[in-house]
Amino acid sequence: MENKKPLILRAEEIANSVRTFSHPWNPKSEISGTYLGRTVGLKRTGVNFARIAPSKESFVYHSHDREEEWIYILSGRGVAEIDGEEFEVGSGDFMGFPTPSVAHHLRNIGDEDLVYLTGGENLEVEVADFPRLGKRMLRRGDIIEIYNFSDTKPFGALDT
Repeated sequence: MENKKPLILRAEEIANSVRTFSHPWNPKSEISGTYLGRTVGLKRTGVNFARIAPSKESFVYHSHDREEEWIYILSGRGVAEIDGEEFEVGSGDFMGFPTPSVAHHLRNIGDEDLVYLTGGENLEVEVADFPRLGKRMLRRGDIIEIYNFSDTKPFGALDT
């Protein structure tokens, strides 16, 4: 009999699967979380549980070219930087980033953890930009390549 993924994740299983990680380009990045969707076998949709400690940040200011993303705040207070503007966010607030998305980032400004659900699409190919770092990420499956904006060269117009 084939091993099937569980269709239900119990609270205790979620709590036991939480791991802490950070984005290598942001020294203030520190997120504790777990993959919910992937654990129950979802392949096209990502759903993740995340927690940011006080004075810490999510990843790094970025935008997505192909994969839509969303964030739903469960508890705590934070600042969402979206397209160069800052917005205070808290419990019950929802953010959505249709593609191509504007750059965005989240940081905890409160005295307690900022707890949220986040997710979006899981496409085979994704392009993400890090405008303040002058970098672009290309992900094809599990292969990730990083390019500097300064290394790009125009290809020219395509004849049709």
